[in-house]
Amino acid sequence: MERHVLEAIRDMIASHRVLGLAVIVDGDPEASLLPYAVRPDFGAVYVQASGLARHSRGLQPGAHVGVVIHESETPDGDPLQTPRMTLQATVTVLDRDSAQFAAARAIFIARLPGAELTLSLGDFNLYELQFGRGRYVAGFAQAFNLGPDTFKDVAALKTP
Repeated sequence: MERHVLEAIRDMIASHRVLGLAVIVDGDPEASLLPYAVRPDFGAVYVQASGLARHSRGLQPGAHVGVVIHESETPDGDPLQTPRMTLQATVTVLDRDSAQFAAARAIFIARLPGAELTLSLGDFNLYELQFGRGRYVAGFAQAFNLGPDTFKDVAALKTP
């Protein structure tokens, strides 16, 4: 994949703070918006969710979920030109007493300081969404397949 496409993918993941999440709960689709922070290797994101929220029931260990991150559309723009990324992801529930949770929590709070309060509440947890396959659409007729190797390439980018 060309460098400018990898940079656009990196910038999209790094510059946004909310993603769309699609899960299955009791056999029915459930969608929500969740704040996220990026794992340093760009291969996953961390999301927080309350155990009281219906969509949290779809965030079970090993569950496959759908993720979408997109640029904002403009009233005068063509919606087909809106850059977007759709991904399949696999859920890992982070154990609150683990070093992995502590590291993810620090990354999450650095990106979203208000999460310090919510993550101190007993019903909120952090989940890791490991990226699988997907598509990055830069605009009409500009679509690229994504996979785990794509995110390794994104993480390997050095700024000029």
